[in-house]
Amino acid sequence: MSTAAHEGLADLLGRPLLETVWRRRTHRVSRGASVSAGSMTYHSPHAPEPLGELEEAVLIALTGCTGLTMPDRPFEDPRDGKPIMSKPNLTMAGRAAGSPDNAQGTHFFLIDDSGTYFLRKLPPAPDAPFDAEHLVERARLAKVKVLDTRLDVAEGMRDFPAYLDSNRFLSNLPGSTVFFPVVDLSHQYINGLMYLLTQPDGARPTLVDDRNFYRPAGVKKWVENGFLNGDLKLPLGALGPLRTQIEADLLLQNLMLVAEGMGLGAWIHASINPQIALGDPKFSRLYGRMLGFSFVTPRWKLADIWRWHVPLPKYANTRSQPVGLERGGERLIEAACPPYHASMPAAVDAVIRSKFGPGGTYTDKDVFARIYKEDYGQRYLAEASEYDERVIDCARDICSYIHDTHGRFPAHTDAIHVPGVWLQAHHVELEYYDRFFHQGLTPAHREHADRWEGPG
Repeated sequence: MSTAAHEGLADLLGRPLLETVWRRRTHRVSRGASVSAGSMTYHSPHAPEPLGELEEAVLIALTGCTGLTMPDRPFEDPRDGKPIMSKPNLTMAGRAAGSPDNAQGTHFFLIDDSGTYFLRKLPPAPDAPFDAEHLVERARLAKVKVLDTRLDVAEGMRDFPAYLDSNRFLSNLPGSTVFFPVVDLSHQYINGLMYLLTQPDGARPTLVDDRNFYRPAGVKKWVENGFLNGDLKLPLGALGPLRTQIEADLLLQNLMLVAEGMGLGAWIHASINPQIALGDPKFSRLYGRMLGFSFVTPRWKLADIWRWHVPLPKYANTRSQPVGLERGGERLIEAACPPYHASMPAAVDAVIRSKFGPGGTYTDKDVFARIYKEDYGQRYLAEASEYDERVIDCARDICSYIHDTHGRFPAHTDAIHVPGVWLQAHHVELEYYDRFFHQGLTPAHREHADRWEGPG
């Protein structure tokens, strides 16, 4: 295979987007699979055929950094000229899909025949060409092996709650490559909360706890001093995940469209039960440690009976949540909460430092020189407003209240959220689709082997 001009990659780069979107269909049956379906039962005569290194590398690239974003936002309120907070982003690195405040909380695991890998987020490489050599090299740098085998349950245990319905017969099979997203909500929960508190006077809501009789969520003094509007109440439960989870859905759609354009089969569907996959203690005795995430179980309190309907201490683990993942002494995922921080004020301060401290998002002048022309990057850094100290102090109080009251942070959603779906990419069982379906295959599917597996 030539790494300079690969035929399959060249075809993908020239394929019309609208054609790919219009012909996009799920192809569940991978090469080497069998389907038990009455008179349409099919048994493949082929062996499973894993994706090639470049095929995986293209898809891995779709999960990573694609350059730098643009802070194209106003600096002041046009109604009165007052400055507004215009530095909400957690990072300036661009990705193939949008993310609230560019939080990019989504992490991916890749599962194939050689094992299970965490995909590390690499820094932007603006000068690297989109060619086979660089794609494969960056994919190798991104992959961190966390398991020597596929992430899966033991043979004979694919029934619910591990797998859902018919998925267990075609999902995560030999030869397939699976992309499994998990989303760190914790950093954007803090960042988004502070952004919410930058609203104009009278428009800053009073956070109340809908799991504690709608009492003020650590903000009583901020209502009394007029910083928050006591008549504008916002329940913590209504915040949910602050839309941070949407990034994962958009990235999965991008992956599906690119796989379709390559002529691969692609299928977004229910993953292994998220609690089982991450290694929740409630399931690990039966299914094993799986990915081996660290979990925190809040200490049971009497108030949990009415707050969370947890009747006795022995059921406290119903509120366990994943907070991080470590391998070989390296923290691959680390939530912005204890035990990775001594307290919630310390976690808030860590988010602030990541933005405005040494080496932070808004102190790297070289990045903004690459984003803006002339000296506009320096003008942006000088003119765009940051957080009022009251915003940071109020956020500290809210976050402390949540952790002190409920024994974990966040309380109304998980620190590490798992969407519960994954994408499987595979070589299509062409004969199956030709036998049973009108227009079951596109030209990209039919030409895939020649373009991607030929001399190149």
